[in-house]
Amino acid sequence: MAIKGNKIPRTPVREQNPQVRATNFEEVCLGYNAEEAMLEATRCLQCPRPRCVQACPVGINIPGFVGHLAEGDIKGAAEIIGLDSALPSVCGRVCPQETQCEGSCVLGIKSEPLAIGKLERFTGDWKIEHADEFEVPAATPTGKRVAVIGSGPAGLACAGDLARLGHEVTIFEALHKAGGVLVYGIPEFRLPKERIVAKEVEAVKRLGVKIETDVIVGRTMTIDGLLDEEGFDAVFIGSGAGLPRFMGIPGENLNGVFSANEMLTRANLMHAWDDSYDTPLYDARSIVVVGGGNVAMDAVRTAKRLGADASIVYRRSEAELPARVEEVHHAKEEGINFHMLTNPVRIIGDEQGKVIGMECVRMELGEPDESGRRSPREVPGSNFVIDCDEVIMALGTSPNPLIKDTTAGLDVTRRGCLVADEDGATTRPGIFAGGDAVTGAATVILAMGAGRRAAAAIDRYLKA
Repeated sequence: MAIKGNKIPRTPVREQNPQVRATNFEEVCLGYNAEEAMLEATRCLQCPRPRCVQACPVGINIPGFVGHLAEGDIKGAAEIIGLDSALPSVCGRVCPQETQCEGSCVLGIKSEPLAIGKLERFTGDWKIEHADEFEVPAATPTGKRVAVIGSGPAGLACAGDLARLGHEVTIFEALHKAGGVLVYGIPEFRLPKERIVAKEVEAVKRLGVKIETDVIVGRTMTIDGLLDEEGFDAVFIGSGAGLPRFMGIPGENLNGVFSANEMLTRANLMHAWDDSYDTPLYDARSIVVVGGGNVAMDAVRTAKRLGADASIVYRRSEAELPARVEEVHHAKEEGINFHMLTNPVRIIGDEQGKVIGMECVRMELGEPDESGRRSPREVPGSNFVIDCDEVIMALGTSPNPLIKDTTAGLDVTRRGCLVADEDGATTRPGIFAGGDAVTGAATVILAMGAGRRAAAAIDRYLKA
């Protein structure tokens, strides 16, 4: 099939009707079929020095897999992606392609960039459906054992690479399901759990990786215990950043104030959308989510699907929203209310200590701060009240201090993040870390990239 480049428009992707999907937890984006994927793949220019690969945190050979797709060789495309990514179906759905691979696509200069994310998703899904057609790569056992703490994207990527290198790997997961933030953080309508996440986890297990759930490192066992008593030769910490932040304003201790982490974890792990589950969720008719990132969008769209009138409150303008453009667009289509340039100053409760409203103040933008975004400042005398009976704080997260507090010699930053170099080496030999535990809350693909770099560094350490 001839490569057509930008002579054909970007292939549109099918989605659920907004009015319908706002009432269910089925996947919003329906993805490409084989014909659509092949058509879109023909747009690739096959650049000799592909900028898209340089912009991918895990370095997927994008022209390679896309070229196979264009020729109808889906298995070949899947094999190429599998060399660099353990979670293609996940990344194809939740990665911010618009600022990474697609944002660097040459096609985007004069037209729309190649739909790399949608092509990766199609290929990953095909591989899941045809898993029995792929051989598990055999590696010569090294006799070395590595403990991986956390089964999120960093831990899964690290474990997968280490297993391919012949090391014996065991993942220790605190919750009862493997997947980390992929399971408890991202909603079902963006990332199906059983159909996608569970299958991607199974693919890692097929490499020989063992996963033990309900193990809280720092409580059930310690890192020193893993090294000294359990006989592991190295440890990778990929425990994420699950400690929520709050604003410190009056009323945050009222009944009906939650972190987005808690709300999404309850909704995801306890199947809040299924009436046969008795999910302990606060019953609210009007919910306000404070924040403008992807987690805020996940929380507010989940609240909408659970039957509430749902709103976003964000202190900057829409241009500064850190959430993906696609997620903001979907939220608007689904009827989410957006209160821009608005900041909470206190949460109001009734005589029983329950939330009945939130007092806010209007904001205006001044000069850019260290993040490059214009700093918000209050407009004097502009206070007003938003009526609501639940407030969800989606203001970012930091790592739980449990591992740091039970492991001597691990340096942390002032925000509680583990100190590690580019390869994941911490301040203690033999202990490596990556993902949100080091950077604070970031993206799935960045965590995977950190896990892969750490795996390579651990391999070098074990062979030294």
